[in-house]
Amino acid sequence: MITGTEQAPKGLVHALLLDGKGGAENVDWQNIAALSLQQRSLWLHFDYSEPETQQWITLNSGLNDVAVEGLLNTENRPSVLTRGDNLLLTLRGVNLNPGADPEDMVSVRIWTNGKLLISTRKRTLLSTLDVVSSLKEGEGPKNTGQLLTEWIDRIVRRMSDTVNLLEDSLLEVEDQLFNGDPKALRSALLQARKQSIGIRRYIAPQREALNRLIAEPIAWLDDMDRLNLRSISDRQIRYIEDIDAAKERASMAQEELVSRVSEQMNNRSYVLTIVAAIFLPLGFFTGLMGINVGGMPGIESGQAFWVVLVICFLIAGLLWAIFYWRKWL
Repeated sequence: MITGTEQAPKGLVHALLLDGKGGAENVDWQNIAALSLQQRSLWLHFDYSEPETQQWITLNSGLNDVAVEGLLNTENRPSVLTRGDNLLLTLRGVNLNPGADPEDMVSVRIWTNGKLLISTRKRTLLSTLDVVSSLKEGEGPKNTGQLLTEWIDRIVRRMSDTVNLLEDSLLEVEDQLFNGDPKALRSALLQARKQSIGIRRYIAPQREALNRLIAEPIAWLDDMDRLNLRSISDRQIRYIEDIDAAKERASMAQEELVSRVSEQMNNRSYVLTIVAAIFLPLGFFTGLMGINVGGMPGIESGQAFWVVLVICFLIAGLLWAIFYWRKWL
């Protein structure tokens, strides 16, 4: 049972009373404890990083220690815990805040008994704003079951934009794979793999959490809610498969890039080897002609230099012809 306080705790994001028709109204905090929730649902959303929020949830929310810890824990992974019709749910959504990395997931913690829903977060989740906007327009959920279902749907739907951007970035890298800057391509592939691994790390266990939520015998979740949750879970599975495919494509592209760089290095080494093979006998010949001993032919001849030069060109041409005949060029 909620016990009231004179002022709303610092960290309260909103207190909305669903009207059962798709809309909601802001609630005066001083009337929170006296509200009748027989026909309506109350949604309290907090920033758990605020000390006043932590104090209110611990002392005034009427929740047991397990629920309090679940709402305030900073290291939660996607999970589902039920006791009767009470539900403790932790979800993660893609961080679409300006300047943020999408793989830096934003978590939301939810406790509800079907009439009262208390949720906490630290950073803003755009999916939450979507639900609030639909309620303000009168086209939102009518009860707690629909609220939870639509919220999860918005969280999963937001993932599609990130998955599509990931696939588009990989397509761009693949198009430039054979003529782009290897250093820039390597950096782009590394970022794509990092992003796909980071996102999958959290949405994979979230899939299991949704499947468990569907299977739990919670009275205030009706058949339509479960059907919608099953559809959401299937869509999330497709996103996971797309992320796995993107990660595999990034690995293959990186292997192709390494192969391309290795081939370029081999070609350069091959050219240098051919040049060295041609100039090695020339170096030996000119070195032999330059030894400072008596009896060297052509020392007294004014044409000796040109004769040696012609011989060098003949040797180089002969070696080039031999390499071409052996298909080494």
